Amino acid sequence: MKTSIYPVLIASLFLTACVSGDKDYMETPKSDQIADLKDDDYDGVINARDICPGTPRGAEIDNDGCAEYVEHSDKKDLKILFANDSSEISPIFKTEIRTMAEFLGEYPDTSIQLQGFASQQGNAEYNIHLSKLRASAVRIALIEYGVDPDRIETVGFGDTQLTAKGDSAVSHALNRRVVASVVGFKGDVINEWNIFTRKKK
Repeated sequence: MKTSIYPVLIASLFLTACVSGDKDYMETPKSDQIADLKDDDYDGVINARDICPGTPRGAEIDNDGCAEYVEHSDKKDLKILFANDSSEISPIFKTEIRTMAEFLGEYPDTSIQLQGFASQQGNAEYNIHLSKLRASAVRIALIEYGVDPDRIETVGFGDTQLTAKGDSAVSHALNRRVVASVVGFKGDVINEWNIFTRKKK
């Protein structure tokens, strides 16, 4: 079946007549763009309103252009126990320290504060000094695993903050410790779902 060319010719003649008729041809008006509508990180929020520039591609964002985060399940806390009157780290805690170092390596924007403590055995002034030595020992261990020294802060509290009350051997052992929490860690960015998203098997 042959297609007729008459409808095409009629439409073409109609458009020609409209352009070359009595009325002058008017160009499409150009808008006067005042605001900057650039979106440098391509998150759908213009620079003028984006308070979180550099959002990861594909992240789910809020109205301010900031990525949404989900709480991460990886280990973020550290607890090391020490023998009486000692700042030497027991080998049983080496794995825990290495795990923390790997975590800090995975999240380079984070830092860590190491807080040293002591039991109430001995005088208070000496315990402050001992608690600082314990925190420093853990700091050195993290540095040996590749953590930047500038990301590690240490502080000693001596026997001023006991985690276990009482005068038993167990209570004293629990108080001779270094604890730490990662600072600045939010978690993983929630990725925006689209038709190309693939679920992990």
